[in-house]
Amino acid sequence: MKEIKIAAENDLQEILELQYAAYQSEAKLLNDPNIPPLKQTIKDTQADFEKGIILKMVENGKIIGSVRGYVFNDTAYVGKLMVLPDYQRQGNGTLLLREIENHFNVKRFELFTSILSKSNIRLYKKNGYRPFDERQISDRLVFIYLEKIII
Repeated sequence: MKEIKIAAENDLQEILELQYAAYQSEAKLLNDPNIPPLKQTIKDTQADFEKGIILKMVENGKIIGSVRGYVFNDTAYVGKLMVLPDYQRQGNGTLLLREIENHFNVKRFELFTSILSKSNIRLYKKNGYRPFDERQISDRLVFIYLEKIII
C-alpha cells in the first residue's frame, strides 16, 4: 500500500538517490548528463528541507516518489516532483502533486519543467496548471513556467 507522508531529515539521502534515478530520463531527453537535479548534493537537499516541505511516497518501506514545496509572497512553489521509473505513468505524480497542493493555503501555485518534457507538461496541464512564461537557461535548456490559480 502506498502512503504519502512528510519526509524526515533521515529520509533525505534516500530521496536524493531517488532523484538521481528519476531524472535520468530528463538527462537523456536533454542529451545532458549534468542537469541541475543530477548535480544536487545532500547539502542542497538539506537546504530544501529547511526552506519548506518535502513529501515522500512510500510503498513497502521504500521511497518511490517525492515532491518539494515552499511559500514565498503568497505563491507556493512546487519542485522536484519525481517518481522512480518503475512507478511512473501510474498516477503517482498526480497523487504527489495534489498532496503538496493540500499542504499550502494559497491561491497560486507555480512550477517549471523543461519545454521538451512533454509528459510533465501534460501532467501539469491535466491538473489545472497553465503556461505563463519560458526562459532560456542554456543552449539546450528552456524552462516552461506554469501556474495554477485557485479561485
